[in-house]
Amino acid sequence: MATLSEKAEAFRRLHHGDRPLILPNAWDVPSARVFEDAGFPAVATSSAGICVSLGYPDGEGIPRREMVAAVARIASRLAVPLSADVVAGFGRGPRGVVATVKQFVSAGAVGINLEDYDAARSRLFPISAQARKIRATVELGRALGVPLVINARTDALWKGSGSPEALLREAIRRGIAYRDAGADCVYPMRLTDAESIRTFVGEVACPVNVMVRPGLPTLPELTELGVQRISFGPGASYAAMGLLRRIGAEVRSEGSFRQLLEGAISFDELNQLASARPVPPP
Repeated sequence: MATLSEKAEAFRRLHHGDRPLILPNAWDVPSARVFEDAGFPAVATSSAGICVSLGYPDGEGIPRREMVAAVARIASRLAVPLSADVVAGFGRGPRGVVATVKQFVSAGAVGINLEDYDAARSRLFPISAQARKIRATVELGRALGVPLVINARTDALWKGSGSPEALLREAIRRGIAYRDAGADCVYPMRLTDAESIRTFVGEVACPVNVMVRPGLPTLPELTELGVQRISFGPGASYAAMGLLRRIGAEVRSEGSFRQLLEGAISFDELNQLASARPVPPP
């Protein structure tokens, strides 16, 4: 069984291949195992998916211990590297963020997604403050002997103010600062149009993560634009809940069970998704 350090190194290499890393985001053990069984070389968690599945809206309203416990359960059943969405780190400064990340590493995560939006004050964290958190997290990884893969998310395009051009410039400014602070990948939330992606990738000059959402270019186009990581975000949980809604509507309005039964896995397959992976012989 690979160590956390080995998984972290393997996860980092996936960000520097000839093709983009397609990273699915799971919210519980079975969703993560479905993605692993489909052949994805790594899995990430979705903060929105986990929060909502446990009865909380997305964000840091969920107790940190519950988020960590959910990640630990997922990590315990995966053989591939797992990256954890730690929202804004459940702490205002580097000390609080480091304490949070340490718990997620202990839970089995070898990568983190850290965002720069201060929900308590409804504004972006200052660049310098966010950079200090990233540097502290890099140092934590060194101290633990686990070279954490840090995906630094900026919400400048979403939560900032100004013209589209000004928002893009701010996202680029933050991306460069986070890269220089030690982030391995930069994630400009809601960046979807091809020319803006091309500009961002060219100026930030490090692996860039984009999220699957309406309007995103195709995989071949994103590859040509230089994108190195494509994540699902909460998209898979949206799709799963959409299917449940369609099942309910079909049963209620048509008296049909087609969507409930079509493509469903078996009882044995469902149980297998919760089983521990067999340990290979030495």
